[in-house]
Amino acid sequence: MPKPPLPAGLDRFLSEPNPAVIASVRADGSPHSAATWYVWDDGGVLVNMDESRKRLQYLRSDPRVSITVLDKDVWYRQVTLQCRVASIDPDPDLADIDRISRHYTGNDYADRKRSSVSAWLEVESWYAWNSGRFWDGSE
Repeated sequence: MPKPPLPAGLDRFLSEPNPAVIASVRADGSPHSAATWYVWDDGGVLVNMDESRKRLQYLRSDPRVSITVLDKDVWYRQVTLQCRVASIDPDPDLADIDRISRHYTGNDYADRKRSSVSAWLEVESWYAWNSGRFWDGSE
C-alpha cells in the first residue's frame, strides 16, 4: 500500500463531502464499523463523535483505524486510508463538529446539547480503486 502524501487528485477527492465508513477494533479484536462524516485537512482526517459512542472507547483502547471514503456520485470509486489515532480531545464549544457539519450540510450541527469529542487520524498508508482498478485520483 502506498504511503502519504496522496496524489493531488485524491487530495481533491478527499476534500469533498463524500460518504465514509470508519472501522475500529473492539477489545476482543473484532472490527466495528460506522458511517461517519469527516474533514480532510492537510493530509489528516478529523472525525467527531458523541462522548457516549462505543467507537470512542475502541479508539482509546486501540489507535488503529481505517476509513473508506466513497464517491458520492460513483460508489465504484473509493479511497481507503489506514490510520492511527494521533489525538482525542474534547470539543466543548462544538467547533469541530460544527466545522464537519458545515462541510456536509452548510449549517452548524443541530444538537447543541451533546458532549462532543474529536479525533485526529494520521494516515499511514492508503489505496484507491475506480471501477476495479487502482486509482491515483486522475479521471
